[in-house]
Amino acid sequence: MKEEALGAADIREILRLLPHRYPFLLIDRVTGIRGDECGVGIKNITMNEPQFVGHFPDNPVMPGVLVIEGMAQTACVLCLRQLPPREKARTMFFLTIDKAKFRKTAGPGDVLEYHMTKVTHRRSMWWYRGEAKVGDTLVAEAVLGAYLAED
Repeated sequence: MKEEALGAADIREILRLLPHRYPFLLIDRVTGIRGDECGVGIKNITMNEPQFVGHFPDNPVMPGVLVIEGMAQTACVLCLRQLPPREKARTMFFLTIDKAKFRKTAGPGDVLEYHMTKVTHRRSMWWYRGEAKVGDTLVAEAVLGAYLAED
């Protein structure tokens, strides 16, 4: 059986697919893409990001809600890459966030990886299981649902 080539999305492709911009674009690239089945979003966390001014000045910690948003943006890239060109301009929105758990913290200097695996897809809705990791350490996990909005 022939092994399937894995895809990747660089920052230029991510910017074409997502409406998010700095400071709310929370992925730098996506690697290991296998269609809409799975992929790994990469976020290089730096000290000069605005959330660290207040979260927390003496102990900068990546906010959990931003970790979840990074997972969602990764899943969104996986979905939108698979759409026909005429539909790629459509926007995806959160549908559900389930079973979210925060295990460890991440902060400046860490490379946060969002490991996303499709659970199911029905019509214009997708569900993904995500694990956020720094190296081999599990930082957070959740099951996310999103839907593709009508134009």
